[in-house]
Amino acid sequence: MKRMNRLMYGICVLIIGIGLSGCTVIFQKGRRSDLEKIDKLSNQLDELASARNLLAERLKQEIADKDVRLDMAEKGLVITFVADILFDSGKAKLRSEAIPTLEKVAVVLKDNLNDFNIGIEGHTDTQPIKYSGWESNWELSSARALSVLHYLGEKDIAGKRMSADAYGEFHPVASNDNKEGMKMNRRVEIVVLPKVAKVRKQEENTSAVIEEEPVTKGPKSYFK
Repeated sequence: MKRMNRLMYGICVLIIGIGLSGCTVIFQKGRRSDLEKIDKLSNQLDELASARNLLAERLKQEIADKDVRLDMAEKGLVITFVADILFDSGKAKLRSEAIPTLEKVAVVLKDNLNDFNIGIEGHTDTQPIKYSGWESNWELSSARALSVLHYLGEKDIAGKRMSADAYGEFHPVASNDNKEGMKMNRRVEIVVLPKVAKVRKQEENTSAVIEEEPVTKGPKSYFK
């Protein structure tokens, strides 16, 4: 019964993701491999949810102070750091005060999520670069993402699991018309990237086959 509940949960998640991507899928009746892959997807959801709960406990104070946020987003488990706690203004060197918080995250990534890939995303507000020496916010957001990536590497997170992306000011989560919104937009996101199901249509008939595909970056995912 428990296994059946997990399968139904995985099917629901998969249907939601397929709906978001605009695809239609018809499962082949009794196809064991499909059920096994749905079960695996359900296991990944459970692992991410457990890790989120563990991080929520260990980062309780940081979350209360609104320095860190945890979200189960479409692209995976997102750990968002307000950049002001990680870096001084216009800088990409990690502040010493930020290390204990990053250490808590690194431990969970290594011990509890070692089968998942990790994307580190750098974001800025719209304030143009004036005095810090960066050519633009692209360079600043890139350097900050790489600083976090290198720190995680020093904590024995395998390099093959990680990637870094720079988004500059072009993916805000709040308005840049006020200081509070700009503070929220200056951020680094550590994204735990699950391996999700990919639907491959078969031209010969109306059925579909589920394949596994690692998520590397971007909004495509079956997590809501």
